[in-house]
Amino acid sequence: MVESTSFRKVNLPITMKWIYLFLGDPKKHSLEHRLFNTVSLVNGLLNLLGVFGVLYLENYMILTALNVGSGLLMLAMYYLSRVKSIYFSLYWPFNLTILFYLSAMWFFNGGSLGGNHYYLIPALVIALILIRNHNVFIVYSIYILLSATLYVLEFYHRDWVTTYETDLDRYIDAGGNYLFVQILTGILIFILSRNLNVERKKSETLLLNILPESIADELKREARVIPKRYESASVLFCDMAGFTKIAEKMNAEELVGELDTIFREFDRLCKTYRLEKIKTIGDAYMAVGGIPAENHTNSVDSVLCGLSFQSYMAEQKEIHALRGREFWEIRLGIHVGPLVAGVVGTDKFAYDVWGDTVNTASRLESSGVTGEVNVSSQVYAEVKSYFECESRGFVSIKNKADIEMYLVKGFLPEYADVINPKQPNALFKRLYESGALFASSDEVE
Repeated sequence: MVESTSFRKVNLPITMKWIYLFLGDPKKHSLEHRLFNTVSLVNGLLNLLGVFGVLYLENYMILTALNVGSGLLMLAMYYLSRVKSIYFSLYWPFNLTILFYLSAMWFFNGGSLGGNHYYLIPALVIALILIRNHNVFIVYSIYILLSATLYVLEFYHRDWVTTYETDLDRYIDAGGNYLFVQILTGILIFILSRNLNVERKKSETLLLNILPESIADELKREARVIPKRYESASVLFCDMAGFTKIAEKMNAEELVGELDTIFREFDRLCKTYRLEKIKTIGDAYMAVGGIPAENHTNSVDSVLCGLSFQSYMAEQKEIHALRGREFWEIRLGIHVGPLVAGVVGTDKFAYDVWGDTVNTASRLESSGVTGEVNVSSQVYAEVKSYFECESRGFVSIKNKADIEMYLVKGFLPEYADVINPKQPNALFKRLYESGALFASSDEVE
């Protein structure tokens, strides 16, 4: 097989690593969890920093105590959310802390003249951002009722509100509050947009794990996918020989783990050789070359992928044998021809293929030889210039006329590795990766 390109481990920027460390990893933590971590941390730090903005006021000791107390409470809630992951039960304690803080600051820091009431706007935004399974009407009602109560109390009891000694104090404090509200609002918008972008990317990644990129784009753009006919696509089927017998000796976790490991490697090899994985059914695996982007190389791609599948399974069998464990071998069949591809379903849609080519490939797999790549005469005609094949003659298959089949044994001498004929030499790799191999083939034809 052609040596596959290894996946490079994606290294996150150092800033993203710190963000994930403090606020949560999108792969491990929900959107609500990350938002709570962020909002509680930011509000806690801002309240502590707010101490420096009240030190010049006459009642700075009370204001300092309010800022420090509420800031430490919010940081404690951040800790419980980030480390203990109990953010959901902290929703109301967090909101009540904010409301108590703003109400106290109203009476001790200038009332409606001090600008503290403007914090009620981002506070409501925070409450709605974090809301989950809570009644929106109740949240709105609490904030509206609190705002109205504070204004009414100030109107009828001016003596309850600590006013400023001078206009300069009022302007400085109110200006600082306005500035902090703008900063807090900007941070909230950044947090929300950032997290929504992360969630959008997660959704798009999940969609691309289900559908080819071009099909996913069409589905998002048109809300449907028009079925397309392909005149020449290669279908690869494989399944595990003796699967049931070996599976009976495993528990459920071991069985699923083994299949997951195998199919992950198959997925990687399909990407390497430009095949589109269609589905797995139990222990069976199906992939197609030449869709959704049409090409004239899909027969060679499929054979290369099939040889890689077989090489991988042979290696795993040897490894398991050394540990005294049994392992599967696979039967594999490939056929090339016309088919139709499209998306079916609405709730759990899937990209699938239909046609006689698909049925024939399935029959080639079930009539295959364990540990070999079994191909039809149509595939043989397209790959014989590169691979050494062994004729099986016409093989009888269920519900169809006899089919001429071949086993792909390895590469032709000019393309084969000296030590292992199933491995390509440097010439084949260079020609395959550059595309010159297929160009020269077209010229010959």
